Amino acid sequence: MQNNCAVILAAGQGKRMKSNHAKVMCEVLFKPMLGWVLDAVSDSGITDICTVVGHCGNEVKEYLNGIFPVVEQHERLGTGHAVMQAKDFIMEHEDYHVLVLCGDAPLIDSKTISDSYKTHINNSYAATVISAVVKNPTGYGRIVRNDDGSLKAIVEQRDADEQIKQINEINSGAYWFSCSALLNVLDKLSNNNSQGEYYLTDAISLIIENGLTAGSHIAHSENVVVGANDRIQLAALNELAKNMILERHMLNGVDIPFPDSVFIGPDVIIGRDTKILPNTIIKGKTEIGSDCVIGPNSLVADSVINDYTKLNNVQCLQSEIDDNVTIGPFVQIRPNSHIMSKAKIGDFVEIKNSVIGVGTKVPHLTYVGDSDVGANVNFGCGCVTVNYDGQVKSRCNIGDNAFIGCNTNLIAPVKVGNNAYTAAGSTITDEVPDHALAIARSRQTNIKDWVKIKRPRKQK
Repeated sequence: MQNNCAVILAAGQGKRMKSNHAKVMCEVLFKPMLGWVLDAVSDSGITDICTVVGHCGNEVKEYLNGIFPVVEQHERLGTGHAVMQAKDFIMEHEDYHVLVLCGDAPLIDSKTISDSYKTHINNSYAATVISAVVKNPTGYGRIVRNDDGSLKAIVEQRDADEQIKQINEINSGAYWFSCSALLNVLDKLSNNNSQGEYYLTDAISLIIENGLTAGSHIAHSENVVVGANDRIQLAALNELAKNMILERHMLNGVDIPFPDSVFIGPDVIIGRDTKILPNTIIKGKTEIGSDCVIGPNSLVADSVINDYTKLNNVQCLQSEIDDNVTIGPFVQIRPNSHIMSKAKIGDFVEIKNSVIGVGTKVPHLTYVGDSDVGANVNFGCGCVTVNYDGQVKSRCNIGDNAFIGCNTNLIAPVKVGNNAYTAAGSTITDEVPDHALAIARSRQTNIKDWVKIKRPRKQK
């Protein structure tokens, strides 16, 4: 695969989506359809990938982030016209082969790409259509074969007679071409049809007319052809992808007892014997270890969760949680946080951009932001690290074995030493030395009979 290349067609508008975004940026399980296709191509071993952009092209370019070359199709004049825009890119690989894929068919996989390439090479085909056998072929182009099994033609639904309509092997819209064979016919494509478009399937017809042999490779699953032209089809595609991924995890030893309400993205890794409970979403580049319990009602995105950790009603974003941590319910772990092993984060707690040390307890109703917290620290109820003065955000540093009393405000930047205490209700603005007790509150004063004199509210 090393010297081969791929062209991904991502210029379409998808009018029926009724979206202000590029069609290929519509998400399947929280990931753009184009991302699924790019990953499948990369996983197959192809590194030279060119994307053809058009509608909302800047949005697609921003997503690609300069990793892959891009060409623009300024007028959407069909799939053949889209590939014409990548002609110079294909010429750079003239002695090899090019894979052409649709950026809005996200369930193509690296196995299908690799297996179809073997079919292409082993049979010395100049062009190979990736096909699929489906239960209902209506609307798709049919694969018509010669007696020797080679490709005779791709016949579109509108041109098919009754006999051809009975064929259930269909064109997926994905192809392997010999680069030289494709380049020889690209300029000969015609738009002399009712749509005024240049069709890539005509390139295959021209290759066959030139005396070269074309073939097809039947994919292992009909899912490779599934795309979405409107939001209803996109929802169905999400459901199909969801079930595929859940089945894969369950077969690998993940316990998902109620799968209807669990959603897991395609890039998530989960260890065996971890249990995923209802109403849980796991997405992005997330890795979860073994013997964890995630959920119910949890969201984990782009995070690392290590073994034996429990998240109950937790939102965890772009953070790392070590072994044997218990978090929840009603907890938010915001980006760039690290919760170390054996820590406990209780109900109604928010952690942001902070390190929580080994064995530290933040039981309830507390905000820890921009802080470095040592081991075996105990936070009382209602504590706040006051990290923002209206202009800059500063950090708090809390040493090992410190005890932060209820309703303590730590005004950053401030340091609380090892084994230090803060008294309940204190607002700490200065460093607390090791082993010291800090009390920062005014002495209580009782005013005799104030209520009788002032009568602040009506008495019943």
